Amino acid sequence: MPFEIKILGSSSATPVFNRHHSSQLLTINNQLFLIDCGEGTQLQLIKYKIRFTKINYIFISHLHGDHYLGLVGLLSTMHLNGRTKDLYLFGPPGLDEIITIQLKHSETFLNFKIIFTELDTTTQKVILDLENLTVETIPLIHRINCCGFLFKEKPKKRKIDKTKIPDHVTPLQIIALKEGEDVIDKEGNLLKSEQYTFPARKSRSYAYCSDTAYNPGMFGQIKGVDMLYHEATFLHDMESRAKETYHSTTLQAAWTAKETKVKTLLLGHFSARYKDIEPHLAEARTIFQNSFLAEEGLVFTIDDEPL
Repeated sequence: MPFEIKILGSSSATPVFNRHHSSQLLTINNQLFLIDCGEGTQLQLIKYKIRFTKINYIFISHLHGDHYLGLVGLLSTMHLNGRTKDLYLFGPPGLDEIITIQLKHSETFLNFKIIFTELDTTTQKVILDLENLTVETIPLIHRINCCGFLFKEKPKKRKIDKTKIPDHVTPLQIIALKEGEDVIDKEGNLLKSEQYTFPARKSRSYAYCSDTAYNPGMFGQIKGVDMLYHEATFLHDMESRAKETYHSTTLQAAWTAKETKVKTLLLGHFSARYKDIEPHLAEARTIFQNSFLAEEGLVFTIDDEPL
């Protein structure tokens, strides 16, 4: 089943050089999760032929405009397109007020219900618990309340080898075997799970760290994730500017990836001062080779090989 990150926008502060504001679409087992919703996000969704109706969860990291100013427009389009299904929205304090005021003064009454979860951006907490997935907040260091999001698949079950399983094994015993348990059949034979099942597929993980200063405090939480998106607003020669604005440099993002032993690093949130962002990639790869630029339109896939 797919686990894909599609980049919709990767610019900071202002949209420049064909780079839109921050937004990503995460697809996990055919469920769509929108992460941040900067200006122009719905146009990007249209451009890449993504159906708005399939988006049921939206996560907003903080209330700087380049991360949420496209949200009300997207909600309005969903309304005009006849959406009636509930929408789950996660964001920092104040986001609900912003939406309410804009809808109030435009006399817009949505056809669907927004179920809003206000986030405590200072703590690590599970904010969504689905059948196959959890999402938790990652406290970040920024000028205002800001958090990232960690998406983690739950442990998967082993798969039955139908060529080996005896006909008389009951459905409950099959469930137990898939859970990794050994069972005794009605004839008194011990059936070992590992002999009658295939290994479980590995559970995948993705950490989205939007605007943040260099932040060792999150290292334990994101350690070993399959893919890390980390802002790299500046090249490292502007480290003092990064510190002043509570942002990170390319090398700081790469150090984070190396220290936490993640598998893949995505760099994004590039300052408008850079027309060419290839130097960001070259700089990061001096420390962490498996780094990539989160450029618009690209899709990054996390495979689910057997354990």
